[in-house]
Amino acid sequence: MSNIVAIVGRPNVGKSTLFNRLIEKKQAIVDETSGVTRDRHYGKAIWNGVPFSIIDTGGYAHKSGDEFEEAIRRQVLIAVEEADFILFMVDVTSGITDYDEAVAKILRKSQKKMLLVVNKVDNNQRYLEANLYYKLGLGDPFSISSISGSGTGDLLDELVKNLEAIPETEGEEDIPRFAIVGRPNVGKSSLVNSLLGEERNIVTPIAGTTRDTILTRYTKYGHDFFLIDTAGLRKKEKVKENLEFYSVLRAVRTIESSDVCLLILDASRGVESQDVSIFNLIRKNKKGVVVLVNKWDLVEKDTHTSKLFEQAVKERFEPFVDVPVIFTSVINKLRIHKVLEVAGEVYQNRQRRIPTAKLNEVMQQAIENNHPPAVKGKHIKIKYVTQIPSVTPSFAFFCNLPQYVKDSYRRYLENQIRAAFNFTGVPIQIYMRKK
Repeated sequence: MSNIVAIVGRPNVGKSTLFNRLIEKKQAIVDETSGVTRDRHYGKAIWNGVPFSIIDTGGYAHKSGDEFEEAIRRQVLIAVEEADFILFMVDVTSGITDYDEAVAKILRKSQKKMLLVVNKVDNNQRYLEANLYYKLGLGDPFSISSISGSGTGDLLDELVKNLEAIPETEGEEDIPRFAIVGRPNVGKSSLVNSLLGEERNIVTPIAGTTRDTILTRYTKYGHDFFLIDTAGLRKKEKVKENLEFYSVLRAVRTIESSDVCLLILDASRGVESQDVSIFNLIRKNKKGVVVLVNKWDLVEKDTHTSKLFEQAVKERFEPFVDVPVIFTSVINKLRIHKVLEVAGEVYQNRQRRIPTAKLNEVMQQAIENNHPPAVKGKHIKIKYVTQIPSVTPSFAFFCNLPQYVKDSYRRYLENQIRAAFNFTGVPIQIYMRKK
């Protein structure tokens, strides 16, 4: 698990550009349009050996006036409450705006750990103009250009110096950790109560894991695992369009500390954008996943209802579709124990190691049946494959031209591995290496 760093500020100050630079990928689309998929705003970064999660809070380009300011204010409040550290970004070319003043006021009151980042400082004149931001009362401004990268090294040095070290969990390393995740009001708390409610004397709460999650030892019915539950929504003003951002922030903490995630969907509402965002968080963190379609008792059913619903779920989660889907009614305790059995199986799949000889026997035949397509007249020859020692299933294919292997062929190799060996519910990493 790592610290969560949130980038806040009004739209068009360069938050997404800095986000892309920190995660070293062009993952966040630099776009003024509101309402695009939120999973693009989460990533992992590391500086001087210190890892941290980075959240780009996004902007609201289609609002104006008081409504606009209120939307920014609510989003900053959420970030202040949920993140470990704040990067407050402003634009040197526009000077201090009313919106900047409003955000600064919130941050001064919060006493949250933060740094003031003045962006678009790409010449000496703008470097002098950046001193104006001392007026915000937020300490020394860090002058950067998120496009060129100027000044970002000093910013990151100061950032990681201020991040709190997160201690490793002592002992119990071999006990699975199952996290319950999902958007609000899908039945997370009901599932926890159903699992823990009857015989609480046999569970041992472990305090202090994080300020937002509850870690509990579960030893009923032959099971032995830690159950990770996210604290519920605290009393606060309605977050409306910020609800997805809030859910993602909460989900990050829970997912990072788990081995397998139990992702709960609401059968009466189908798969919504927040569900896809949280599923992608699980995939990016390389965690196992079991999908629970809860409130199944509220759905009118015929012979093919569950099959069609499962197909629709997997279509929304493409290309990672090798996931177990269980239809539950937590309130009626329908298939609750099956959930735990399947979660245990996914945990074992995540630990699975394939002997190199067996792996090559299977995959060389798959490669022989479907050779990688030639590129620019050059033929790709894959000679050898091995499973990399890692926490999650990862496979290295050694070939003469790894740079020419297309994503479609990587997916073919992954599908062949899944067809031959049981990795259901677990993301697989495929690496092409020079032989």
